[in-house]
Amino acid sequence: MLVKILILVVFFAVMISVGVSAKKKVTGVNDFVLGGRKIGPWMAAFSFGTSYFSAVIFVGYAGQFGWKFGIASTWIGIGNALIGSMLAWVILGRRTRVMTNHLSSSTMPDFFGKRYDSKALKIAASIIAFVFLIPYTASVYNGLSKLFALAFDIPYSAVVIGMAVLTGVYVILGGYMASSMNDFIQGMIMLIGIIAVIASVLAGQGGFTEAIKALSNVQAPETASQPGVFASFFGPDPAGLLSVVILTSLGTWGLPQMVQKFYAIKSEKAIKTGTIVSTFFAIIIGGGSYFMGGFGRLFGGEGASFINAETGAVAYDGIVPAMLQSSLSDILIGVVVVLVLSASMSTLSALVLTSSSTLTLDLLKDNVIKNMDQKKQLLIMRIMIVFFVVVSVVIALDPPTAIAQLMGISWGALAGAFLAPFLYGLYWKKVTRPAVWASFIASVVLTVGNLFFKFFDSPIVAGALAMIAGLIIVPVVSIITKNPQKDINRVDNIFECYNENITVKKANRLSAD
Repeated sequence: MLVKILILVVFFAVMISVGVSAKKKVTGVNDFVLGGRKIGPWMAAFSFGTSYFSAVIFVGYAGQFGWKFGIASTWIGIGNALIGSMLAWVILGRRTRVMTNHLSSSTMPDFFGKRYDSKALKIAASIIAFVFLIPYTASVYNGLSKLFALAFDIPYSAVVIGMAVLTGVYVILGGYMASSMNDFIQGMIMLIGIIAVIASVLAGQGGFTEAIKALSNVQAPETASQPGVFASFFGPDPAGLLSVVILTSLGTWGLPQMVQKFYAIKSEKAIKTGTIVSTFFAIIIGGGSYFMGGFGRLFGGEGASFINAETGAVAYDGIVPAMLQSSLSDILIGVVVVLVLSASMSTLSALVLTSSSTLTLDLLKDNVIKNMDQKKQLLIMRIMIVFFVVVSVVIALDPPTAIAQLMGISWGALAGAFLAPFLYGLYWKKVTRPAVWASFIASVVLTVGNLFFKFFDSPIVAGALAMIAGLIIVPVVSIITKNPQKDINRVDNIFECYNENITVKKANRLSAD
């Protein structure tokens, strides 16, 4: 216990020290929100990856989908790496950096406002972002508490409050730069930790071959006609597996806290290196987490702590903690706690920074508070960080549903609303304001309506369909409505940013500085 406590104390001290150090580099709003758009490749890649994978993935999704799909759940991690990381960097990275810099845009709602010349769209996007980032944050707290209870027997409320305070302090001090520097440190911890955890879990089952053999012999009532399916290539439900891959992979393309990472990229080299590093990171962390979760049924025998003895109901959030408790030594459990703490704090820091900057710059500035200079904007953003942390803590102390459901609602609504208008807005001049409104409305109606009317059994499916629907709705509505001539001229001028000559066109390369 002493060693585990010392590990935590050192970890907390490093996080706060980074915040204090980064504070010296914050001279204005651009520094606080985007690190001055001077983030290098490794920090950008690790910041993207650590914001992507949190306790939601490691505890909630790995447990739930490993139980449902068996070893085939590894495909989710592979999809996250290839679609959610590599393709996101290739397709969005450069164009996002060029156009947002040209528009002087610091947030996704601000991009919508300037790209589509609509203050109403900007305000609507900021409200959607704030409202639906809250359940995501609650799910991050929830997952972390399971492992803290396992390692330290600390009350859930103490874990939530402690994590919120620590994250809030270093983000308030150093903003985006502090978050990115800590993301790099936290990412290194995650890489080392996940490899150690997988090795220990497999060793506890007699090695990889024996674990696969045991998994192939697992029988479940719902898969009685599919013997050995949990050790098969695509698992018992390929369609359900595909919907999870779509939600968790394509979703990053429309999440404000993820896309904003591209705003801050320093140079062309940062994009190329960042693409490789981010993909590698996702394969190890995402693929590793789901691969480990795929063996969850080997720990679901008689007396399993996460199975209700009377009803047989499975508490998915308890699967991974049970696996770790039976496989790891006390010291390694301490390391795992720091691993998940790292993943969760990096995600939380991205969420609170995105929410505070969105509320301040897109909703309060010029709409509620007039004449906000740089100093006042920084002050209000820091106040908003505190506000967002407090609200998310209050909700997290009494979370309404399981981790995966919370995240499914959040990802589905945000990515469904924003993905298509953002993606098409970077590449296609003919996107219209009605098409953007249609995407916003359809996504919110589908994901929120599913909560009450249960169109689909899972919010995961609803979220995946919301994203696909947006990709169809935006071009169809744009073709029907068309832009007036004045908008065509304005958009032509915006897209000229890609044709500005440096060594080559910016569509192909960023300048070295």
